[in-house]
Amino acid sequence: MPISRREFLTTAGKSAIAAYPAMMALGLLKPAPAHAFELTGSGKNKHIIILGAGLSGMTAAYELGKLGYRCTILEARNRAGGRCWSIRKGATLQETGQPLQTAQFDEGLYFNAGPSRIPHHHALTLHYCKELGVPIQVYNNVNEAAYYFSEGKGPLSNKKIRIREIHNDVRGYITEMLAKAIDQHQVDAGLTKEDAQKIIEYLRAEGGLDIDKLYKASNRRGYIEDAGAGDKAGKIADPYKLADIIQSGLMDPDFYNVAEYTYELQMTMFQAIGGNDMIAKALEKKVAPLIRFGCEVSAIQNQEQGVKITYKDKFGEKQLEGDLCICTLPLPVLSNIQHNFSSDVSRAIDYIPYMITGKMGLQFKRRFWEEDEHIYGGITHTNNELTQIFYPSNDYLGKKGILIGYYNFHETADKVSALSLQQRQQLALEKGSLIHPQYAKEFETGFSISWHKTPYSMGGWALYNAETRQTLYKAMLQPDKQVYFAGEHMTYLNAWMAGAFESARSVVTAVHARVTDQRLAYPKA
Repeated sequence: MPISRREFLTTAGKSAIAAYPAMMALGLLKPAPAHAFELTGSGKNKHIIILGAGLSGMTAAYELGKLGYRCTILEARNRAGGRCWSIRKGATLQETGQPLQTAQFDEGLYFNAGPSRIPHHHALTLHYCKELGVPIQVYNNVNEAAYYFSEGKGPLSNKKIRIREIHNDVRGYITEMLAKAIDQHQVDAGLTKEDAQKIIEYLRAEGGLDIDKLYKASNRRGYIEDAGAGDKAGKIADPYKLADIIQSGLMDPDFYNVAEYTYELQMTMFQAIGGNDMIAKALEKKVAPLIRFGCEVSAIQNQEQGVKITYKDKFGEKQLEGDLCICTLPLPVLSNIQHNFSSDVSRAIDYIPYMITGKMGLQFKRRFWEEDEHIYGGITHTNNELTQIFYPSNDYLGKKGILIGYYNFHETADKVSALSLQQRQQLALEKGSLIHPQYAKEFETGFSISWHKTPYSMGGWALYNAETRQTLYKAMLQPDKQVYFAGEHMTYLNAWMAGAFESARSVVTAVHARVTDQRLAYPKA
């Protein structure tokens, strides 16, 4: 059914609003200082037990160690980093219900199974890269040369279409409609004639409109025959019809991508050279003597003074006592551990959901996306099970490379995770070949991960809504007697490495204030 211009503009405005910038504007997000801690006083050799050797746990131990605390980190895995994990040759994973998987990638190749991007405004993440000596490089998150691919029955369905073509056509048509509406005094914005003319001139520039305020294709959307020497002026295709774009699903809100508008995805973005888990590895070097690997926690008990942790390693069940505990375990994992927390905290642990998500890395013998299609970094977006294909932002012009063959979420990720490892790979190749027919000839090996089926993670990241932020989330912001909670799930920076760092600093500050001021010793939960 047709909609009015007012309804259209209202809907478009709503789709552009993201929670993150809104929270920034309201002052709900306070970035931690991008410099070394400046806390004073001594930890007096207090023993802090830290559960989990992910970014948050290791950062807490690193900062507490500077202040004189004695820390012990219990980690169930045989590696540090938690979800900050880059898959390289020899990496192994056994998901629930799946056989052991071993990565067969060539030496030097990798993909980030967990976090892959660092926003330029995540100053604390960049600070730790600098302090720990981890070199970074630009991550190309937005690439107009990548594709949209919509399976369906529309006129443009089942075709790979450059992002720049859709972006510029949609922008042109919408600005044309708005410019005409303003020119005909059909938008009741209370504009003066001079103001209206300024807006029209802006719309002409923004949408690439001609003098008559009509959208016509320009070189913004690329060429079908490139310009060059001599009489090669280049040839520009006609724009797609707006009705065809809509009918093909290319303007659906769950499909049309405006990543460059989203605060956390705006350029410039970065990644650690060699894989983002280089950040975790650098932290591990600082706290390696403190980590006990292969220690699966089974119980957390607050005592009248101090805390007791029960865990199991290869030698059997053991117990460890400390003055305080910092628990960084993902909440789906913590939900299966015995504890004597308050009812509010226990309820939060049991009911905060985590993202269902999965990725697959595909190694190819040739970087055909660069050689054949001039795609250097960026993301292709689909409406099928792949959801997204990520192109590497490193080793440009190299011989081989690894694509992230799919990165999916929610029901789609749940559906794909139910497949066998071989079926996942077959799906990634079949759907990917619809966009890149080179797959069949160039593919070598793959590796998949479903985070919600990965032991000691059981999900990608915490998910909140407005209600649970005010109830479940707040219940865990304060310590439960001697136990503090940290991790991305204890911030408004869910899914980002910055959440782990911000949370670690927040908890270290609280612990140190408690230890150095006896009036704060052992408050009630």
